[in-house]
This record gives sequence, C-alpha cells and structure tokens, in this order.
Amino acid sequence: MNSPVIELKNVSVSYVHNTTGVYSLKDYFVSGMFLSPFKRKLVLKDINLKVYKGESLGILGRNGEGKSTLLRAIAGILSPDKGSVDVSIEISPLLALGAGLELELTGIENIKIYTALSGKYAKNSIQETIDTVASFSELSIEQLNMPVKMYSTGMLSRLAFSTVVSSQPELMMIDEVLAVGDKGFQEKCKQRIHQIKQAGATILFVSHNPDEVLEVCDRGICLEEGEIICNGTSADAVAAYNNLFV
Repeated sequence: MNSPVIELKNVSVSYVHNTTGVYSLKDYFVSGMFLSPFKRKLVLKDINLKVYKGESLGILGRNGEGKSTLLRAIAGILSPDKGSVDVSIEISPLLALGAGLELELTGIENIKIYTALSGKYAKNSIQETIDTVASFSELSIEQLNMPVKMYSTGMLSRLAFSTVVSSQPELMMIDEVLAVGDKGFQEKCKQRIHQIKQAGATILFVSHNPDEVLEVCDRGICLEEGEIICNGTSADAVAAYNNLFV
C-alpha cells in the first residue's frame, strides 16, 4: 500500500479558556480567589488517522467536537500538545469561509496575496487568475475592487472558495463551505469539488450535512468529545453521526 500523505499519531490539542469571569487584574483581586482563572480544555484526544493520496475524507461531529481544530492541526496552524502531524503534500486550505482574507484590502488584492502565498503568482498570468475567480464567483470587477469588509457573508464565501479552486490543489480542506450561499452557487461548488477530486486531489471535507458527505466523500470519520468514534466508509461515518442524535 502507498504511504499516507497525511498521518496523525496520538495527537492531542487543548485550548486555554477562562472559566471564572476574571478578565483583568482588577477582577482578579476583587474576586478574592487568587487562583488562575484559566483552565485547559482538551479538544482532540489521542487522534490517530491516515489519509492517502486521492482520498476524500468527510469529517462529521456535533458543534464543538474538534472538527475545525483537526483541520487547523493538519494545516500547521495549531501545534499539538502531544503527538505528531505529518503532511507530505501541498495544502490549499479553505478552513472557514472568509478565513485568511484581509478585510481592509480589496477582493483583487486578496486574490493576489493568496496566489503569492501559494507560490503560484506570475505577473503574466495573474490577470487570468483574477478573471477566473471573477467568472466563478460571479462577483463583478467593481465588487472585486471593493474592500472585502464591505462584502456580505455570501460574497465572502464566493471569493474565498473561488480563489482557492482557481487552480488545481493537491490537498484541499473545506470547512462548511457549502453552508453559505444560494442553491445555485452551492451546486457550482459541488461540481468544482468533484472536478478537483477526479483530477487526483486529496480532500478533507467538514460538514454538518450527511448528504453532502455521502455525495462528496469516499471515507468518513465521526468525532465525539474529541475522539474518533468511527473511521470507515462515508456511509459508516454518517450512520455514527446520526446515532449521536438518537
């Protein structure tokens, strides 16, 4: 069997959060507790996972079970408390709608920055990239020349998705991208995801919609309380997810 392109070994991730309502030195002394107001919350617990080239993996679970945290750990945005994360292919992340966009910059400036950061910027082809994004997103040049802080949520989703899929990625991570936007754009996104998949990309797909996971993904995992409770076919993962609500 081929070596996995993504491998997590015993990965645990935790966050520090405030449980006491103490947000300043004044609160700290007035409270009289003189104890640390911060505690660690374990979000992912000893995750072991292998993903192979060309696979499309659906990630299911209720809110707060660690799905987005798992993507961030794979992307290298978060460092695990323990364990190791090995990724051997180039990542084109779409971690969340609008994530990574510079709100003060225009849509076109954001396209240029993303293209540069992904190592695909070329002066003689950037206009073609902009035209491709404009065509797919159905945003006008006038809208792309506006600061993205003026965009609606739907416009942000169109810009983010269209920019990431303007080229063929090796590894694409999608976090609830189909939850926003009208039905026509959602169908357009699905078609593009299928094209990227058929071209051999590896896809990590987070969604709360079981039907989307069944449609897009070959394999699936389901998370509960930060642990993988199911790792199998997409149908297996959907069944485990549905059982969480029984």
